[in-house]
Amino acid sequence: MQSPATSPAAWTAAAVLLALVLLAQPSFNLVAAQDPESLAPYVPTPQEVVNRMLELAEVTSDDVVYDLGCGDGRIVITAALRYGARGVGIDFDPERIAEANANAELQGVEDLVTFIQQDAMTADVSDATVVTLYLLSSSNRKLRPILTRQLAPGSRIVSHAFRMGDWDPEETVNFPDDRGNMRTLHLWRTDGRVRP
Repeated sequence: MQSPATSPAAWTAAAVLLALVLLAQPSFNLVAAQDPESLAPYVPTPQEVVNRMLELAEVTSDDVVYDLGCGDGRIVITAALRYGARGVGIDFDPERIAEANANAELQGVEDLVTFIQQDAMTADVSDATVVTLYLLSSSNRKLRPILTRQLAPGSRIVSHAFRMGDWDPEETVNFPDDRGNMRTLHLWRTDGRVRP
């Protein structure tokens, strides 16, 4: 006779319990655990935050906006819709790139935006006048020398929530979103100095 602890029913119950515990964890932990090479988990930026990021960067139709870790493409699509800016979204996840392309087509801005499946760490952003980020602090820190080497002086970098190590932002904005959660945006302007 099997003991209750080793019965098939006990194993099934344990598996179900483990699945429920994992599902109860924040999704970013699961995503990060599944893909340790990711610069950040996929967490969509709320539209009101997107709008504020582009306002902080003072985007115009003369700008080329790059979004590193673009997800569904909403930042560059919004830049195209609201300002007539050209945009490039970069993401390593082919599903996000497909979604971003579909969203651009739906919004009728596919002539202004391009989405590239690529690791942001290997991307050439030298055409950008604005770079937007919603990555982790450690990822921003890894990207800092790349961005400061490639971007022309006067280019703007806007990060949602996370800083870039000891490089102090030119401006930091805090505001409550529609749900009352505090949001923080940071703005830097490149000056031609490469920051390792």
